[in-house]
Amino acid sequence: MIAKTREIYRDKRLTNSLPTVRFLDPEYVYLAVTNQRCATGELYVKPGDHVKMGQKIGLRHGPFFEQPIHATVSGEVVGTVKKFHRSGKLTEFVQIKNDKKEEWDEEYKPRTDEEIAKLTKEDFVEILKDKALVGLGGSSFPTYIKFQGNDPIETLAINAVECEPYLSADHRLILEFPDLLMQGCKYAMQALGAKRTVICIKKKYQDLYDTLTAELTRFPNLPIEVCRVGNYYPQGWEIEMIKTALGVKVPAGVLPAKLGIQVLNVSTTVGLYRAIKQNRPVVERNFTITGDGITTPTNFRVKVGTSLQEIITLAGGYNSDDNKVMILGGPMMGANLVRDDAVVTKTCTSCIIMNEKKYTEEPCVRCGSCVYSCPAGLQPVQIMQAVKNNDKDALKNKLNIKSCILCGMCSYTCTSKIHLTEYCRKGKKLAL
Repeated sequence: MIAKTREIYRDKRLTNSLPTVRFLDPEYVYLAVTNQRCATGELYVKPGDHVKMGQKIGLRHGPFFEQPIHATVSGEVVGTVKKFHRSGKLTEFVQIKNDKKEEWDEEYKPRTDEEIAKLTKEDFVEILKDKALVGLGGSSFPTYIKFQGNDPIETLAINAVECEPYLSADHRLILEFPDLLMQGCKYAMQALGAKRTVICIKKKYQDLYDTLTAELTRFPNLPIEVCRVGNYYPQGWEIEMIKTALGVKVPAGVLPAKLGIQVLNVSTTVGLYRAIKQNRPVVERNFTITGDGITTPTNFRVKVGTSLQEIITLAGGYNSDDNKVMILGGPMMGANLVRDDAVVTKTCTSCIIMNEKKYTEEPCVRCGSCVYSCPAGLQPVQIMQAVKNNDKDALKNKLNIKSCILCGMCSYTCTSKIHLTEYCRKGKKLAL
């Protein structure tokens, strides 16, 4: 019975069939001043200032781009505090007390269909840049950069695979807002000049297929098709998804755009719709909280900046006094948290809370499981040895560490319970 229960948690069934619970009135929101792509940032507000939803309250500085910080509630600026970011690092956040009036900044007025039809590619780029839209599946890469390239795009591929165990936030988003997804695809095709869109979902999700195909009847003039791809991990890796759905092999180090393909995540596409049509930045998102350490696994619709502690309380709290393992993001590629004092950022998809199980790391037995399971064809044990020996040359050249996507398969399949993915992460840093 215990094994069966664990299997249910693992295959998402506790959350993907339940309606999303809306929680859009937290007492406070916390917005990161910096993030993993922007090492520095500045604030335009001070304690005591009143802000409105969508108001630009700061600016993050990246290596080749800047990213506005938008208020996600209306209310009063309290100050700055330290909390855990989705990267797992303690980060400075600006704290805003929510007045729960939902007052939008005056500049956010929706665009008419006639206005949108006249938008040029450059207009789309400026809007997405101004609204700070990023990859909401977890990449956090600025979306406007994907739209400003000069490569001709034939196909827009929508990544709706959501291949990591436990996660179902995008699943629910498709079921509940298929119209927004279609509209987002329409605008993205207009901006890119793409001739068609392929929405990629796992074969086993008949509910998604039925919903999307039914919704497409409302958009008969849009060249959109639904493609059912494999039920395995990491099918959501864009290179694997493109190969399965389109039959195109993307060489390592080559951007899909060079082959006439542009990839967007489901949540990013809906965010694009809101930026173009509603003229609004991302202020809320779907978020999954699940695992065998939480009382009621649930999908929530929350304000960006909501405290994880508040969401845990809404989900019934912890179900026991056992030590917990907390992962912000998916269980394969997410960041481990040392405590629950974390915040839901734009790119947070989920939090997995598990009752701790002790594992003892043993010596490598040369079984080859990590090699056989690596989707990039790498040799994780040799990477581990190179990291231990600080052999930067081997990591860069012989072992091709740059091709590692940190999918976690090597750690997951290791019979000796060696944390190989962590060595790969260190190896990528050493090879810079």
